[in-house]
Amino acid sequence: MVQHELFNRKNKIQLLKDLQEESYNRKTCSFYRYVKITEPQSLRDQLYIDWNKLGVLGRIYLAKEGINAQVSIPEPHWELFKIKLQTYPKFQNILIKIAVEDDNQSFLKLIIRVKNKIVADGLNDETFDSSNAGNHLTAAEFNAAMDKPNAIVVDMRNYYESEVGHFENAICPEAETFKEALPEVKDKLSGQEDLKILLYCTGGIRCEKASAYLKYHNFNDVNQLYGGIIEYSHQVKEENLHSKFIGKNFVFDSRMGEEITGDIISHCHQCDAPSHQHTNCRNQACHILFIQCKDCEEKYIGCCSVECSEIADLGIEKQKILRKDPSKAAPLKQFQKGVKPRLKELIREREKANQQT
Repeated sequence: MVQHELFNRKNKIQLLKDLQEESYNRKTCSFYRYVKITEPQSLRDQLYIDWNKLGVLGRIYLAKEGINAQVSIPEPHWELFKIKLQTYPKFQNILIKIAVEDDNQSFLKLIIRVKNKIVADGLNDETFDSSNAGNHLTAAEFNAAMDKPNAIVVDMRNYYESEVGHFENAICPEAETFKEALPEVKDKLSGQEDLKILLYCTGGIRCEKASAYLKYHNFNDVNQLYGGIIEYSHQVKEENLHSKFIGKNFVFDSRMGEEITGDIISHCHQCDAPSHQHTNCRNQACHILFIQCKDCEEKYIGCCSVECSEIADLGIEKQKILRKDPSKAAPLKQFQKGVKPRLKELIREREKANQQT
């Protein structure tokens, strides 16, 4: 097996062209499982061969602790994909969560990477039993548990995810990463170890580790939403339940979100108008993730600032020259302190710096 058969080397333009020429629809879905994998690299290569033949696109992480997958499957190959997945003993009967809203261009190519962990959590798993997870609750059970007087609902996602949608009265960490969210949640819940803790995240994977982490720290009644927000939304529709999740569910593909309810609970980072549409700054040297309304999208041409829109409209060669000086190539990012900075905070930092000069 030669190396190039295990990777997709096409550029973005060709990948988009290939997608546009497809004559079928796709299903976007996700699944994960914490399971011992002794040779993740070997498994990675075999999965790539199998799934590439079926036209699967997506992003999959493998580690010795398991698999975390977000994929797009051609509908004509959907049943065959599920059958082939069952041929791997470690993935039999795995819960596959189908996207709430689909998009044929959710992913451009198949990427399978071997990682140290399938979700970066910063934990030393040898210090506690990471398989000792909390109780799994269905949508109906989660709703009922939320109504109990001793229940505390906790969002285990990053701030930019909960900003556009979350469960009613949930604790939403200000963390920019899951690694930061874990200790923040533990500190916020300190002294409430005997109360009913209700955790949720996008698809359930972060709650598996978070619930075990809290149980290790002496929380006695730890529960998690089975299948996360994605599965919750499906069960709410199928069982005609009231959705206690309001707004939009952030997803890590080109869609950047799925509407769970019609509520818009967030605001444009540029003008404060109601908006729940995330975007990345069109200036590739900047690429800041932020919320932008339609009016500001037109005003700033998909960029975070006037400066970035001017840079994005330059030719590629001029942009390459600018990138030698990061402060000129991405004017706001010089004030960046975290992984996913809030645009408003960066603007305030720049204004403060301008006042001091």
